[in-house]
Amino acid sequence: MPLPLMPKATAVWLIEKTALTFEQIAEFCGLHPLEVQAIADGEVAQGIVGYDPVANHQLTAEEISRCEADPTRRLTLIPANNPVPRRARGARYTPVAKRNDRPDAIAFVLRNFPQLTDAQISKLLGTTKETIQKVRERSHWNSANIKPRDPVILGLCTQTDLHAMVTQANERLTREGHAVPAPPLPSEENEAA
Repeated sequence: MPLPLMPKATAVWLIEKTALTFEQIAEFCGLHPLEVQAIADGEVAQGIVGYDPVANHQLTAEEISRCEADPTRRLTLIPANNPVPRRARGARYTPVAKRNDRPDAIAFVLRNFPQLTDAQISKLLGTTKETIQKVRERSHWNSANIKPRDPVILGLCTQTDLHAMVTQANERLTREGHAVPAPPLPSEENEAA
């Protein structure tokens, strides 16, 4: 069950401003009823200022009055209508610990998805075209240790992003009249992962 923003501060406001039972407040705020009672007694959350859930569009006044009239009813949170955040455009940050995995992921994508352009691989894995070219030509400084590994398993991209890029590349090949390569067969290393 989703909890309100700032549950203790919301509980303080509900205790001070409403006639709801401790159980109703505890269930709505995700607290224990004894903790709500301790807040009401002034033993807990003494310095916390109450947070109005009605003014912040988490509850309606009608919902509160409906629950005040019937102690067996439970408060329900108004669903948030915030837009789903999308990943920002621009360079994708890769943690230092995963940067050594990037050439392995490039080798995997080059071997299994030859229809992807360097620009698509660069965008997908957050790398440069120069690095892709060095891995392709085996002139990368660490080419002796590069083993093709799935970028999804390495955490460098999501399966959804990879699938979207491959679909886009396949559509481009179809438009240009080229044959679309067959999807790669599952290998033993992918099945083990």
